[in-house]
Amino acid sequence: MSWGQASEVEKEAIEMAQKQLDAYNARDIEAFVACYADSVEIYNFPGQLIMQGREAMREGYAGFFANNPQLHCELINRISIGNKVIDREKVTGAGPEPFHALAIYIVEGGLIQKVYFMRP
Repeated sequence: MSWGQASEVEKEAIEMAQKQLDAYNARDIEAFVACYADSVEIYNFPGQLIMQGREAMREGYAGFFANNPQLHCELINRISIGNKVIDREKVTGAGPEPFHALAIYIVEGGLIQKVYFMRP
């Protein structure tokens, strides 16, 4: 494979990252959690586990979506390699000031298995 040509695994990872972003921006909790594995692990980078499991995500994000009707995540940049996608994001509507973050999504078996978040 040459640079610039995405493999099927990479295409699948990019598709899942975009699908969950679209659901996040629509604040559609069911479509959002459907992108994640039942046993998904969410970390603050580099290794602080902050949430585990699709049901924990549903509980945590449902209230977040409901309480932030102006919530929006703008994709600033996306890079990928294999089954990993790294998104640089600008989030607005989740507080008085926008914030930037990096999200690393690891996709296996057609679902997001792990996420690592970084914020300044």
